[in-house]
Amino acid sequence: MFVRTWQVDSSAESAEAACDILSQLVNCSLKTLGLISTARPSFMEVPKSHFISALTVVFVNSKSLSSLEIDDTPVDDPSLKVLVANNRDTLKLLKMSSCPHVTPAGILCVADQCHGLRELALNYHLLSDDLLLALSSEKHVHLEHLRVQVVRENPGRHFHAIKKSSWDAVVRHSPEFNLVMYFFLYEDEFVPFFSEEVPVTELYFGLSVSKEVLGRVGLHCPRLAELLVCANSPRPLDEELVGIAERCPRLSAVALGECEVSCGAFVEFVKTCGRRLSQLSIMEEVLIPDHKYSLDETHWEVSKHLGWVWFPDMMPTC
Repeated sequence: MFVRTWQVDSSAESAEAACDILSQLVNCSLKTLGLISTARPSFMEVPKSHFISALTVVFVNSKSLSSLEIDDTPVDDPSLKVLVANNRDTLKLLKMSSCPHVTPAGILCVADQCHGLRELALNYHLLSDDLLLALSSEKHVHLEHLRVQVVRENPGRHFHAIKKSSWDAVVRHSPEFNLVMYFFLYEDEFVPFFSEEVPVTELYFGLSVSKEVLGRVGLHCPRLAELLVCANSPRPLDEELVGIAERCPRLSAVALGECEVSCGAFVEFVKTCGRRLSQLSIMEEVLIPDHKYSLDETHWEVSKHLGWVWFPDMMPTC
């Protein structure tokens, strides 16, 4: 058995060379395969037929492939069927975010037949109620990690909603699984999200997110353990942060970027979380002094409630 990870640069030539090597692995059975582009997704610049042909050689000759990482590649539904036909009993990890040629039917085929799959990473447009129910079947092992990237791929495409009953099925089947969601949306694109309970454990908002959406997170994400907010609309997140602290008892890590929070609300947030909050990364510019606390008083109050010395992050100066 062999483990192979190919790391290529931004050039199409580098990706084509990796495909040439894969095409020669006729007598080589891989257990792990990872295709990684260090810059832009160069595998997408390789002719699709060349990439699929090379990948098929690996799938056919590797009868015990357990880990496959093929983010940002032109893999498609027919090649996934070849993967399933030859490795259905051994595949445990599949990472395939940003694979535009795969359809919901293609990933459903994998979930339906690869009952040992424990970790899956994909884009939201591939997520469906049928997929979640397949991952929750009696034949399927307990799911450990589901990573979902939510990003606008086609300007005219609207995001669909996932039924609460489908999420409930996953939680019943795999009560300890981690659901990680990465959002790269604008504020007006969040309509289908967080209107019902979602078992998300880690939330990352890479673009601006509104106060309203964060309020819904507090109401409908009771399993939330980690929260990162890069930016929000220019209004303090006081009520929203305190609400999340009150209703998300597992919350242990928070990072805030270009946001605003009054010092009083921030102290209340930390006091509510208490010592379960093990990671707290906040830029000093986020904190707005109020009638309750100055910046210095906030530092001491937060440290007291955390049980360890805390300082806000400082903006680097040239």
